[in-house]
Amino acid sequence: MVVQIEKCKREDLQILQKISIETFNDTFKDQNSLENMKAYLDKAFHSKQLEKELLNTASQFFFVYVNNEISGYLKVNTNEAQTEEIGDDSLEVERIYIRKNFQKQGLGKYLLNKAIEIAMEGNKKKIWLGVWEKNENAISFYKEMGFVHTGSHSFYMGDEEQTDFIMTKTLR
Repeated sequence: MVVQIEKCKREDLQILQKISIETFNDTFKDQNSLENMKAYLDKAFHSKQLEKELLNTASQFFFVYVNNEISGYLKVNTNEAQTEEIGDDSLEVERIYIRKNFQKQGLGKYLLNKAIEIAMEGNKKKIWLGVWEKNENAISFYKEMGFVHTGSHSFYMGDEEQTDFIMTKTLR
Protein backbone atom coordinates (compact mmCIF):
# COMPACT_ATOMS: atom_id res chain seq x y z
CA MET A 1 0.00 0.00 0.00
CA VAL A 2 1.48 3.32 -1.11
CA VAL A 3 0.16 6.28 0.90
CA GLN A 4 0.67 9.89 -0.16
CA ILE A 5 -0.59 13.13 1.37
CA GLU A 6 -0.92 16.20 -0.84
CA LYS A 7 -2.21 19.70 -0.17
CA CYS A 8 -5.55 20.54 -1.82
CA LYS A 9 -5.74 23.42 -4.25
CA ARG A 10 -8.58 25.64 -5.48
CA GLU A 11 -9.00 23.44 -8.57
CA ASP A 12 -9.70 20.44 -6.26
CA LEU A 13 -12.98 22.00 -5.12
CA GLN A 14 -15.36 19.60 -6.91
CA ILE A 15 -13.64 16.41 -5.74
CA LEU A 16 -13.36 17.86 -2.22
CA GLN A 17 -17.10 18.54 -2.24
CA LYS A 18 -17.88 15.04 -3.55
CA ILE A 19 -15.72 13.31 -0.90
CA SER A 20 -17.05 15.57 1.88
CA ILE A 21 -20.66 14.68 1.12
CA GLU A 22 -19.91 10.99 0.54
CA THR A 23 -17.93 10.45 3.74
CA PHE A 24 -20.16 12.55 6.00
CA ASN A 25 -23.26 10.82 4.64
CA ASP A 26 -21.75 7.33 5.01
CA THR A 27 -20.71 8.05 8.60
CA PHE A 28 -23.77 9.82 9.99
CA LYS A 29 -26.87 9.07 7.87
CA ASP A 30 -28.04 6.17 10.04
CA GLN A 31 -28.10 8.27 13.23
CA ASN A 32 -29.78 11.39 11.83
CA SER A 33 -32.98 12.30 10.03
CA LEU A 34 -32.90 12.67 6.26
CA GLU A 35 -34.04 16.31 6.59
CA ASN A 36 -31.29 17.24 9.06
CA MET A 37 -28.63 15.47 6.98
CA LYS A 38 -29.73 17.27 3.83
CA ALA A 39 -29.81 20.65 5.58
CA TYR A 40 -26.32 20.12 6.99
CA LEU A 41 -24.77 18.79 3.76
CA ASP A 42 -26.30 21.59 1.68
CA LYS A 43 -24.88 24.24 4.00
CA ALA A 44 -21.52 22.81 5.13
CA PHE A 45 -20.43 21.43 1.77
CA HIS A 46 -21.94 23.97 -0.61
CA SER A 47 -19.33 24.83 -3.24
CA LYS A 48 -19.21 28.51 -2.15
CA GLN A 49 -18.65 27.49 1.49
CA LEU A 50 -15.90 25.01 0.63
CA GLU A 51 -14.24 27.53 -1.70
CA LYS A 52 -14.22 30.11 1.10
CA GLU A 53 -12.59 27.54 3.43
CA LEU A 54 -10.05 26.49 0.78
CA LEU A 55 -9.01 30.11 0.19
CA ASN A 56 -8.68 30.92 3.92
CA THR A 57 -4.95 31.07 4.67
CA ALA A 58 -5.59 29.95 8.28
CA SER A 59 -7.05 26.64 7.02
CA GLN A 60 -5.38 23.84 5.09
CA PHE A 61 -6.80 20.76 3.36
CA PHE A 62 -4.83 17.64 2.46
CA PHE A 63 -5.95 14.67 0.37
CA VAL A 64 -4.69 11.23 1.33
CA TYR A 65 -4.10 8.84 -1.55
CA VAL A 66 -3.77 5.06 -1.42
CA ASN A 67 -2.13 3.64 -4.54
CA ASN A 68 -2.91 6.95 -6.34
CA GLU A 69 -6.63 6.89 -5.43
CA ILE A 70 -8.06 9.67 -3.24
CA SER A 71 -9.16 7.93 -0.07
CA GLY A 72 -10.00 10.85 2.20
CA TYR A 73 -8.83 14.18 3.52
CA LEU A 74 -7.69 16.26 6.47
CA LYS A 75 -8.70 19.84 7.30
CA VAL A 76 -6.78 21.83 9.91
CA ASN A 77 -7.36 25.36 11.22
CA THR A 78 -5.23 27.89 13.06
CA ASN A 79 -5.84 31.36 14.47
CA GLU A 80 -9.26 32.85 13.57
CA ALA A 81 -10.25 29.83 11.43
CA GLN A 82 -10.60 27.64 14.55
CA THR A 83 -14.22 26.83 15.34
CA GLU A 84 -13.63 27.58 19.04
CA GLU A 85 -11.43 30.22 20.66
CA ILE A 86 -8.86 27.79 22.02
CA GLY A 87 -5.94 30.14 21.40
CA ASP A 88 -3.25 31.05 18.88
CA ASP A 89 -0.95 28.40 20.39
CA SER A 90 -3.37 25.68 19.16
CA LEU A 91 -4.18 23.90 15.92
CA GLU A 92 -7.64 22.47 15.29
CA VAL A 93 -8.22 19.26 13.38
CA GLU A 94 -11.65 20.07 11.96
CA ARG A 95 -12.02 17.06 9.68
CA ILE A 96 -10.49 13.67 9.15
CA TYR A 97 -12.75 12.06 6.57
CA ILE A 98 -11.90 8.61 5.18
CA ARG A 99 -13.92 6.98 2.41
CA LYS A 100 -15.70 3.77 3.41
CA ASN A 101 -13.56 1.43 1.25
CA PHE A 102 -10.38 2.78 2.86
CA GLN A 103 -11.34 2.68 6.53
CA LYS A 104 -9.48 0.47 9.01
CA GLN A 105 -6.21 0.83 7.05
CA GLY A 106 -4.44 3.30 9.35
CA LEU A 107 -5.15 6.37 7.22
CA GLY A 108 -6.59 8.33 10.14
CA LYS A 109 -3.25 7.91 11.89
CA TYR A 110 -1.38 9.18 8.79
CA LEU A 111 -3.60 12.26 8.67
CA LEU A 112 -3.45 12.92 12.39
CA ASN A 113 0.34 12.66 12.28
CA LYS A 114 0.31 15.18 9.40
CA ALA A 115 -1.74 17.54 11.58
CA ILE A 116 0.72 17.10 14.47
CA GLU A 117 3.62 17.80 12.09
CA ILE A 118 1.92 21.04 10.93
CA ALA A 119 1.26 22.04 14.54
CA MET A 120 4.90 21.43 15.52
CA GLU A 121 6.19 23.38 12.51
CA GLY A 122 3.93 26.26 13.58
CA ASN A 123 5.21 26.07 17.17
CA LYS A 124 1.76 25.19 18.48
CA LYS A 125 1.54 23.90 22.05
CA LYS A 126 -1.56 21.79 21.55
CA ILE A 127 -3.79 20.21 18.96
CA TRP A 128 -7.52 19.80 19.47
CA LEU A 129 -10.69 18.58 17.76
CA GLY A 130 -14.41 18.17 18.24
CA VAL A 131 -15.91 14.70 17.93
CA TRP A 132 -19.59 13.72 18.23
CA GLU A 133 -20.25 12.18 21.63
CA LYS A 134 -21.90 9.16 19.93
CA ASN A 135 -18.97 8.46 17.57
CA GLU A 136 -17.37 5.86 19.85
CA ASN A 137 -14.92 4.53 17.23
CA ALA A 138 -13.47 8.00 16.66
CA ILE A 139 -13.30 8.77 20.39
CA SER A 140 -11.40 5.52 21.02
CA PHE A 141 -9.00 6.30 18.16
CA TYR A 142 -8.27 9.80 19.47
CA LYS A 143 -7.69 8.45 23.00
CA GLU A 144 -5.21 5.92 21.55
CA MET A 145 -3.46 8.85 19.84
CA GLY A 146 -3.03 10.67 23.16
CA PHE A 147 -6.02 13.02 23.15
CA VAL A 148 -8.01 13.67 26.32
CA HIS A 149 -11.59 14.93 26.73
CA THR A 150 -11.27 18.57 27.82
CA GLY A 151 -14.74 20.01 27.20
CA SER A 152 -17.71 20.04 24.87
CA HIS A 153 -19.59 22.30 22.49
CA SER A 154 -22.82 22.30 20.52
CA PHE A 155 -22.93 21.09 16.95
CA TYR A 156 -26.03 21.64 14.83
CA MET A 157 -27.17 18.92 12.46
CA GLY A 158 -29.91 20.79 10.65
CA ASP A 159 -32.20 21.96 13.46
CA GLU A 160 -31.01 19.34 15.96
CA GLU A 161 -28.51 20.39 18.62
CA GLN A 162 -25.91 17.70 19.29
CA THR A 163 -22.90 17.57 21.58
CA ASP A 164 -19.33 17.29 20.40
CA PHE A 165 -16.62 16.40 22.87
CA ILE A 166 -13.55 18.61 22.65
CA MET A 167 -10.43 16.46 22.82
CA THR A 168 -6.95 17.93 23.21
CA LYS A 169 -3.39 16.70 22.98
CA THR A 170 -0.53 18.70 24.46
CA LEU A 171 2.50 18.76 22.19
CA ARG A 172 5.20 20.27 24.45
